[in-house]
Amino acid sequence: MQAFKSQRWKQADLCILQHPDGTVLKQLQPPPRGPRELEFYTMVYAADCADAVLLELRKHLPKYYGVWSPPSAPNDVYLKLEDVTHKFNKPCIMDVKIGRKSYDPFASAEKIQQQVSKYPLMEEIGFLVLGMRVYHLHSDSYETQNQHYGRGLTKETLKEGVSKFFHNGFCLRKDAVAASIQKVEKILQWFENQKQLNFYASSLLFVYEGSSQPATTKSNDRTLAGRFLSKGALSDADVLECNNNFHLFSSPANGTSVGKSLSKAYSRHRKLYAKKHQSQTSLKVETLEQDNGWKSMSQEHLNGNVLSQLEKVFYHLPAGRQEIAEAEVRMIDFAHVFPSNTVDEGYVYGLKHLIAVLRSILDS
Repeated sequence: MQAFKSQRWKQADLCILQHPDGTVLKQLQPPPRGPRELEFYTMVYAADCADAVLLELRKHLPKYYGVWSPPSAPNDVYLKLEDVTHKFNKPCIMDVKIGRKSYDPFASAEKIQQQVSKYPLMEEIGFLVLGMRVYHLHSDSYETQNQHYGRGLTKETLKEGVSKFFHNGFCLRKDAVAASIQKVEKILQWFENQKQLNFYASSLLFVYEGSSQPATTKSNDRTLAGRFLSKGALSDADVLECNNNFHLFSSPANGTSVGKSLSKAYSRHRKLYAKKHQSQTSLKVETLEQDNGWKSMSQEHLNGNVLSQLEKVFYHLPAGRQEIAEAEVRMIDFAHVFPSNTVDEGYVYGLKHLIAVLRSILDS
């Protein structure tokens, strides 16, 4: 049997097996939920699928690779799915149930009462935080919150509760907030343009890179910031770009401040390309492109503030680009998906309110 490792996330009784090849195995739930979720994945990922709505939906789901059963237990069926967290070094993960109702149209009165009692504000808020796992830079550890955390959030504490997912122990990761908003808005656009399916008790899985080293950065493909770090000017933990500002910390190795190291790095960079600068108040900041070409972008009004001018370079993105986080938002959990001929108003309501909360966090 292949070497899978167990990973328990939302459901305490549901085991997710994680494999190094970038897939996960989700055990099929008992009927009717399990067969219904299998039918959903089979329909969306059918080889002969020509439905434009379903083909577009694939972009927002984990990739589906069929079913799998262990030789020792052929009756145990698993869905083989893309591991959305696989490409991340330190994945921060949040599971958010979307919709005004967490029960489907065929639920019994008892089931409805049970679900409503778990989170009475679901109807008004439109979503529920089921759990989160956030990487903290300062301690090199994760903080985990379970479903009880989300159920304890009120209308007054909702914004603060969601923002906790984007706080790394030093600062609020507004880059990750902005990237997440863009992803959720694309999912909303899909829902506003389809009348084929209604989703109940389905979730969005948020993932972003928690470490200071981007998941997509290769050892032989370094940015300008990576080159400075390799020369010993700063350690990987010294520079933290937060809310478009640098937070400065002393370097215990040599007793110098990060600010001084940044100034030296900037000085070297400026001398190297002095001929390309037209004045002291107009600086062209260059980032490496494949270690040979340079792409220049104008930065005006330096006014002696080296840190604010270099912040985007040192955090691995071109000037003028707002989305800098490596992030994913995918739809998951499809045991309660049903055919429909109307817009899924409950899901749309939840998405819109979630986007509004994320935007308020971004604007704060």
